[in-house]
Amino acid sequence: MAGFPIKQVAMVVRDLDQAVRAYWNRLGVGPWTSYVLEPPRLKDMTYHGEPVEFAIRHALAWSGETQLELVQPLYGPSIFSDHLDVCGEGQHHLGIFVDDHPAAMQSLTDSGFRYVQGARGFGAEGDGAFAYFETDEPVGTIIEVIEAPKVRIPPDFVYPAEPGGNP
Repeated sequence: MAGFPIKQVAMVVRDLDQAVRAYWNRLGVGPWTSYVLEPPRLKDMTYHGEPVEFAIRHALAWSGETQLELVQPLYGPSIFSDHLDVCGEGQHHLGIFVDDHPAAMQSLTDSGFRYVQGARGFGAEGDGAFAYFETDEPVGTIIEVIEAPKVRIPPDFVYPAEPGGNP
C-alpha cells in the first residue's frame, strides 16, 4: 500500500451527538457532517468473512489535511462494537482513499493484512466502498481503504449548523 497517504483518523464513540459537540466545543473541530449507514443502502456487508447486516452512525470533519471520523455502532456485529466492548471509546482506524478499491484490497491482502469488515453502496448513486484490514505486525491499528462515492447522500445533520441545528 505504499504511496497512499493516510487521510483519515477515526475514533469509535458510544454517543455520536455528544462526541461531535465535544470536538467542536473543546477542540474547535468541525463542522461535522453525519450519516447513518445501514441496509438497504449498504450492500455486500461482511464481518470476518461472513455476510451480515450492521448499521453505524458516523460524522466527518476536516482538520487541516486530515479527515476525522467518529463512528457509533447501532446494531449488528461490527469491529466498532468489538472495539467498544474490549477497549472502550478511542482511536480505531486509519483511512486511505483509493480509486481502485478491489486492487487496494488485494494489495493489503498480499501484504499480509486480513480483511475483517466491509460494505459498498453508501453513495447517492449506489457507489462507494469501504473495507477494514488488520495485521499481527506492530501496525497498531486497523487500516481502512475507502473508495469515496461520486455524490454523497444528504446528511442527517451538520454540526454546528445554522441556528436550531442538531444534535
